[in-house]
Amino acid sequence: MQKLNLPDYDFRIKEESGKQMIFDPFRKKYLLLTPEENVRQHFARYLIEEKDFPSTLMTTEYGLELNRMHKRCDIIVFNRSLKPAALVECKAPGIKITNDVFDQVARYNLVFHVKYLFVTNGMQHYSCKVNFATGKVDFLSSIPLFKDLD
Repeated sequence: MQKLNLPDYDFRIKEESGKQMIFDPFRKKYLLLTPEENVRQHFARYLIEEKDFPSTLMTTEYGLELNRMHKRCDIIVFNRSLKPAALVECKAPGIKITNDVFDQVARYNLVFHVKYLFVTNGMQHYSCKVNFATGKVDFLSSIPLFKDLD
């Protein structure tokens, strides 16, 4: 796998039928280790280890319904009141972060109404804060700590 612009972490990886599998602690099962799954697992771990996000308030591949279509957001973070607080959209390292990626996470946010949106391809990471009163989206200089999510 390509080296990411994230800290190195130890993951439970095994080989099955000639393919590498990574253990997802949120879904409690092994998944095919694709480039996007690598980013998803690294970024989730980054939020936990570096930004003090409680793993018990996060999940991966969270289902949602949008325009009568079933979708999944890569990572959702809940606040201590168990209300959605942040969405993360992950792409493989070879995928450029474009307006289409931001549009995708913004569409998902029509369902969740979170204040924080994070977008990453493992190499570049973006953090936005949504002001629903003004409709303005501000880019932040870094991913905030969990305690700073308001």
